[in-house]
Amino acid sequence: MLSSIPFSLLELAPMIKGDSVSHTLNKTTKYAQRADQLGFNRFWLAEHHNMPGIICAATSILVGHIAGKTQRIRVGSGGIMLPNHSPLVVAEQFGTLESLYPGRIDLGLGRAPGSDPVTSRALNNDMSRAENFPGEVTELQTLLGPYNGTHPIRAIPGEDTNVPLWLLGSSLFSAQLAAQKGLPYVFAGHFAPRFVHDAIALYKREFKASNVLDKPYVMLALPLVAAETDEEAQYLSTTLKQRVLELIRGKELWLKPPVESMEGLWSEQERAHVENFLSLSVVGGHVSIKHKLQMIAKELEVDEFIFTNDVYDSEKRHRALEILMEIKH
Repeated sequence: MLSSIPFSLLELAPMIKGDSVSHTLNKTTKYAQRADQLGFNRFWLAEHHNMPGIICAATSILVGHIAGKTQRIRVGSGGIMLPNHSPLVVAEQFGTLESLYPGRIDLGLGRAPGSDPVTSRALNNDMSRAENFPGEVTELQTLLGPYNGTHPIRAIPGEDTNVPLWLLGSSLFSAQLAAQKGLPYVFAGHFAPRFVHDAIALYKREFKASNVLDKPYVMLALPLVAAETDEEAQYLSTTLKQRVLELIRGKELWLKPPVESMEGLWSEQERAHVENFLSLSVVGGHVSIKHKLQMIAKELEVDEFIFTNDVYDSEKRHRALEILMEIKH
């Protein structure tokens, strides 16, 4: 079953405190190159602002850099937070990327700010932009499609590049919009698993065929910690747990080394919050991970998986990619 499901990666360029941005991005590049060699389908980069520990603010620049340093893998945004950007600028940027790397660029779109309210205002004074998300997606489709002879604004480059659009979401809103527009849908199970069943069911139920898709296509984002044994994976997963704990506390999100136990680091309430946040996480050795992914694929009928892989040690992070590919066959 897993052999027929593409595996992809979502990257936030996690940074260790005291490390440099240059070194962090170099590690992300090597990680993408390893994914390319191993046969992963896509390598997507997120958009986050004002978050120490996450070096993923200038998403389109990183997409271009990774595409230029890899050979085959599709590269894209997971996602561009559209309320922060002019649709015209996004069309020009991704049209340029598609022209440089034909057939390899994806444009995933979200409607969240990707930051806190103060930073959101610094990015865009008009806080009502998110409400016009459906209209701006339509505008992007027009700008990236063939020129219709009447539209007063044209994306040059961008026009007629037909960069594939994906809608990302963690609630029912984007699921419904993706269904109405006949676009592929990505559910953010890596941080908001609560509505996973409802959102995917709604998307499939209300899907209308379009000129890009004749049937629904669901990609599910999952947090991954793969290792040689279940015990090692549980140990390595404390890096991810510490990061989620800092997130819910509103603290900086540096990548921290794993610890033998989380006891004493969190309260009982915080533990419950972190475990709920990570309820779709896939943690373990070969057998455990294969079993869990098969169960999820069967239950939710997903077409593709996209994994976050927050592991402190780069070698073990790369090894997780190898383990993923080993369980596919």
